[in-house]
Amino acid sequence: MPSNECTSSERIARCFEKSRQEGRPALVVYLTAGDPSPDRTVELALALERGGANLLELGVPFSDPIADGPVIQRASDRALKAGTTVARVLDIAREIRARSEMPIILFSYMNPLMRYGLERLCADAKAAGVDGCLFTDLSVEEADDTVEVMRKSGLDTVFLAAPTSTERRLELVAQHSTGFVYVVSRTGVTGERDSVAGGVDQLVGDLKRLTSLPVAVGFGISKREHVAAIGQYADGVVVGSAVMRVIEEHGSALDLEARLESFCKELTGRA
Repeated sequence: MPSNECTSSERIARCFEKSRQEGRPALVVYLTAGDPSPDRTVELALALERGGANLLELGVPFSDPIADGPVIQRASDRALKAGTTVARVLDIAREIRARSEMPIILFSYMNPLMRYGLERLCADAKAAGVDGCLFTDLSVEEADDTVEVMRKSGLDTVFLAAPTSTERRLELVAQHSTGFVYVVSRTGVTGERDSVAGGVDQLVGDLKRLTSLPVAVGFGISKREHVAAIGQYADGVVVGSAVMRVIEEHGSALDLEARLESFCKELTGRA
C-alpha cells in the first residue's frame, strides 16, 4: 500500500489556503493542451490566471475521452490533429511554469501516460514544474502501484469521487489522493448544465469526514451562480467545458485570450 505520509504540494496547498482566507472557493480551470494549437496554449493559460483561475488542469488530449462530453471530445480531436503529444504537453507546462506559480496538474486518461512510460512521465513532469496528475479512468482499487511511483517523484495524485461511489471507494479516494479531491457533481460525462445537481453538498461532507484535503466540485459548472452556490460547502470549483466552448467558438479570434480572461472574471465576480 502507498504511504499516507505524503502531503500536498506547496503550490496547491497555498492556492486553496489563499482562497479560504479570502472567503471564496478556489477556481480550478480545465484547458485542453493544444487547442486550438499547441503554440497558443501557454498564453491561454496565463489569460485564465489573469481572470482569476487559481489552479490549472492541463488536459492531455486523447482519442477516446469516454468521461468527457462533446465539447471536450472535440477539443481533444482538434488538439491531436494539431500534433499535440504528451511530450508537447510537458513542454507547454514548462513554458507556463517559467512565467507563473499557478499550480498545474495533468488531467489525463491512463493510455497516453502508460505509452509515454509512467516513471519517465513522472520525472519529466516534475522537471517541467507540474504539481501532479488527475487520473480520469484509473480505478482507485487498482491504483497502488501508480500512486507509489507518483509519490516517489513528489507529484500529487488526484482521484474522482462520484455520487455513485460506495463508502469503501470514498475511503480509497481519500487515501490515495493528495493535493485535493475532485468530486464529480453528477453521473455521466462532462458538460455545461443550467443548475448544480442536488446532493453534492452531502457527498462533499462525507469526504471531509475522511480527509483534511481540500475538496473541489466539477462537472456541469458554467455560471457565476454555480460557483457561489458550491462555494458555500466546497473548497473549490472546477470549470472545463464552458472554457473549452469559448475556445471552440472563438479559436481563430485574435482576442481569444481576452475573451477567456473576461469569462473567468465573470465566474469569479471580478467582472
